[in-house]
Parts: sequence; C-alpha cells; structure tokens
Amino acid sequence: MSLINTQIKPFKATAFKDGKFVDVSDATLKGKWSVVVFYPADFTFVCPTELEDLADNYAEFQKLGVEVYGVSTDTHFAHKAWHDTSDAIGKVKYALIGDPTATLARNFEVLIEEEGLALRGTFLINPEGQIKLYEIHDNGIGRDASELLRKVKAAQYVASHPGEVCPAKWKEGAETLKPSLDLVGKI
Repeated sequence: MSLINTQIKPFKATAFKDGKFVDVSDATLKGKWSVVVFYPADFTFVCPTELEDLADNYAEFQKLGVEVYGVSTDTHFAHKAWHDTSDAIGKVKYALIGDPTATLARNFEVLIEEEGLALRGTFLINPEGQIKLYEIHDNGIGRDASELLRKVKAAQYVASHPGEVCPAKWKEGAETLKPSLDLVGKI
C-alpha cells in the first residue's frame, strides 16, 4: 500500500537544532509544509553531502514556508557531536531528529531491520499532515536538493490550484495542464 495521501503517524522525538535539543512530534509538522529526509547514519560518506546540500538550500525551502527535518537512527547527542566536528554538518540549521528506537523509520517504512539503519527516504508532508510525495533511494545514491525544491513547488502549486496538474520537468511559472475530456489524446 502506498503512503501517498496517508496521515503521518504519531511520534515524539528529540532533535538537535540551533545548538539546542528540542522536542519534535507529529504535531510539530502540522500547520506548514515539511520535508523529512531520512539518511542511514551520522559520520558516514554520502549523508554529509546531502545534508550540506539541503543546508545550502535551506533558505529557499523556508521562503516556500517549508521546514526541513533530517532523521537517522542515531541519537540527538550523536547529531550534536557530528554538527560540532564536521564542516559540512556545521552548516545545518534545520532540525536533526534522533530516532534511536527506529519509530520514525518504521512509521515511514524506510527501516532496514537487520541493520537498524534507514534507507534514504525523502517525504513531503502538507500542512494537514498528509504525505504528498516520497522517494526512497538505495543508500549508495545521493539526492539533489534543487530537484526536491522543484517538486515542493509543484506540490504547492497543485494544492493551491485545484483541477490543474504539473507536467514532467515543470518549473515555477511554466504552463500546467487542466485534465479534461478535450485533452485526452492531445498530448
């Protein structure tokens, strides 16, 4: 069964953000757009490149009213230590959620049970708490924040323009489609 349009499951966790430990829950994600990015582990190889890419684009996400959350099965203490010792992770201003019980990884169906690690899962959650987009990668394949930004803009456009859809490679300001009987077979 797909997670698309399902409600996020209840959770409570602790995150490292802005030099502090903060509580995060399913209620924290509601009321605004959220991107939740799962990654396998702190102090690894592809993970810091992805989290740094998100950090470099964080202001753009915020302009769109989107909050970003990084999640691994490490603790919030490990997130702080990584933030304090890595130049790449030192750039991160969004919350890094600790998920040592793997509750979130299970809820979002990205847990590799035998390893206790998460797959590279990216989830876009609307203000009502519904998953509108998700993509799961093999852990050897890194993600691109600029492509995620494009998808966020498309999801927000579709949400605010009922009856319209965004075609492949759609970029902000480009034409959309209005599905109708007249459009069938014309594309």
